[in-house]
Amino acid sequence: MRIGIGCYPTVGGSGVVATELARALAAAGDEVHLLSYAVPPRWSWAGPRLFFHEVAVRQYPLFEYPPYSLALATKMVEVSRQQKLDLLHVHYAIPNAVSAILARQILAPQPVKVITTLHGTDITLIGNDPSYAETTRFGIAESDGVTAVSEWLRKATLETLDVPKSIEVVPNFIDPERYDQARARRGPRRWAEAGEKLLVHVSNMRPVKRISDVVRVFHRVSRDVPSRLLLVGDGPELARAEQLARELGIADRIRFVGTVALVEDILVHCDLFLLPSESESFGLAALEALACGVPVIASDVGGVPEVIDHGETGRLCPVGDVDAMAESAVELLRNEDELVRLGENGRARAAQRFSMNDIVGRYRELYRRVLDGGQDASRDGQSERAEQA
Repeated sequence: MRIGIGCYPTVGGSGVVATELARALAAAGDEVHLLSYAVPPRWSWAGPRLFFHEVAVRQYPLFEYPPYSLALATKMVEVSRQQKLDLLHVHYAIPNAVSAILARQILAPQPVKVITTLHGTDITLIGNDPSYAETTRFGIAESDGVTAVSEWLRKATLETLDVPKSIEVVPNFIDPERYDQARARRGPRRWAEAGEKLLVHVSNMRPVKRISDVVRVFHRVSRDVPSRLLLVGDGPELARAEQLARELGIADRIRFVGTVALVEDILVHCDLFLLPSESESFGLAALEALACGVPVIASDVGGVPEVIDHGETGRLCPVGDVDAMAESAVELLRNEDELVRLGENGRARAAQRFSMNDIVGRYRELYRRVLDGGQDASRDGQSERAEQA
C-alpha cells in the first residue's frame, strides 16, 4: 500500500504514535509518506520506503494567522497525485481530518480514502469548543474510517459530538524488542547516588499534565526516601515547575532532562513513573514506562485504567490527590519486592496487550477493509469482531 500519514510533529502521544506507525508500516513493506510542518522528534529516514514532506505555510499580509489547514490540504493533494497514494491516515481531528477530506474532494475522481485517528484533546478540548465543534464533527463523519486510542475516548467522542459514525478502538503500541534492548544499557542511573531511588515523568508539560503535582509528590517522597526526580520533555508549564522546585528547596534533586528522541534510554532502570494528569485519553508515556519495567502511579482518569492495572502494574489515585500519590510512592519505594513485582507485571502486560506487531496489523487490516469496502468499513469490521467474541 501507499500511505500518507498526517500528524503534529510533537512529543505528545499523537505525534509519537504517528511516527512510530509510519516506521513500522515501512518496515513491513508499505510505502509511507509523512506530512507535517516539521520533522517529528522520533522520525528516521532509515529504509527506502519512508519519506517526509514538509508543509510550508506562507506569510501574506492579508492573513493575520497563516492558514495551515489549507497548506496541509494542498500538500496532501500534491503528494497523493505524485505518489499515487491509496489512503491518507491522519492523526488528530483538527485540522488534519478536515484537510484530508478537502484533499480527497480536490483529488476526485482519484480514489483516495481517509482514515482519522482520535487521540484525546482533539475531542476533550477542541471538540468541546464551540468554535471547532461542528468542524470536528464534520471531519469525523466524512472520514472513511475512524479509530480512537481507547474505549473511553470512543465513548467520549460519541457523547460529545454525537457523530453518526462507527469508531473502532485501536490502542497505542510499543515495540517490546526495542525496550528490552534498552534494559541492557545503563540508563539514567548516572544521575543518582548509590542507594537513591529514581522517579520520572515524561510529557509535553501542558497544564493538563499537572506538572506542579509531580514536583509536590516528589517533595513529599524525598523527605522519606532518598531519591531524585527526572523531568523529561518541554512545554509551557516547565518554568513554573522549576520555580516551584526552587521554592520547595528541592531543585538540586531534580534533573530537567528536556526532550529526548529515545525515551526508553531515560525510563530504563528508573524506579517509579508519575502521571498525575487531569485528563488522559490513553497515557502513552505510562505504557512506555511499563515496557521498561517501571511501575506507574497515575490519575484514575480517562483511558488510563485501560493501560494501568491498579495493584498489578501500578497505582491509580484521584486527580489532584498529591498526598495519596506520595503515600503510594513511598510505600512502593520502601518495598523492593512489590516494586519488582509491579515492574515485571507491567513489562509483560505491555508486550502482551500493546505489541507493535499486533496493533500495526490491526491498522493494516483496517486499511484493507476501507480500500475494499469504502465508507463505514470500520463499522463492518467492528461488528464482525463483536460477533466472534
